Amino acid sequence: MLYTEQSVRDNIRNREGRRVFYLGKDDRLTSGARDFLRRERIEILPAEEARPAVYRLPCGAVLSEKPEHMTHLSGDLLVSKAHPRIAFRGAMDTLESELLLCQLEVPALRQELEEILTLARRLIRCEVLEEPVPEGKLCGLTEAEQRRHSHRPQDFYGQPHFMPQYTDGPEILRLNRARCAARAAELKAAAAFIDAEGRAAREDLLRALNRMSSMLYILMIRLRAARK
Repeated sequence: MLYTEQSVRDNIRNREGRRVFYLGKDDRLTSGARDFLRRERIEILPAEEARPAVYRLPCGAVLSEKPEHMTHLSGDLLVSKAHPRIAFRGAMDTLESELLLCQLEVPALRQELEEILTLARRLIRCEVLEEPVPEGKLCGLTEAEQRRHSHRPQDFYGQPHFMPQYTDGPEILRLNRARCAARAAELKAAAAFIDAEGRAAREDLLRALNRMSSMLYILMIRLRAARK
């Protein structure tokens, strides 16, 4: 397999607190991918080293084989597939699939949807590697600007808030499905990262997911306003 910079980014792993990339003996890197790994000081390791000799459990026990009902949380640490963080990752997979279908079916907004999809994939990386979510604009809007646009769409787009109807057509309804998937992922993140006292361990993830669902709603508003 030939790894590009993007495919390398998607396959970076965490090993004992440091970022690594596993490369198979028949795999190759593009010059851009190799420059990225060198620039980020990410160690390249043989793919054979990816499988740990033993697996750890949260209780401190170790296993020599991975049970089918368990999966990797990070590195060699195994948890049940019912673990809240694993459920969150599953919800993010669903969100990615909805965003890809949106790009297919709403061609006028492919660039904006690509930005949202890129953010979704970055969130998965940040959760798995326990990295902070970088701040920045989304579809040209700061967080404060996005909040104003989503709260007062009439002022910015001439289109008030609305409840989707089947008469809105497939493009708006497809965006609405992606918005619902983003909201569902946010709820899974809340279950995974908010404790019984209401303290959020990953407020950055929760805030980013809220921005994603709000931006998808803004895109729905824009499409509806364009029909007037």
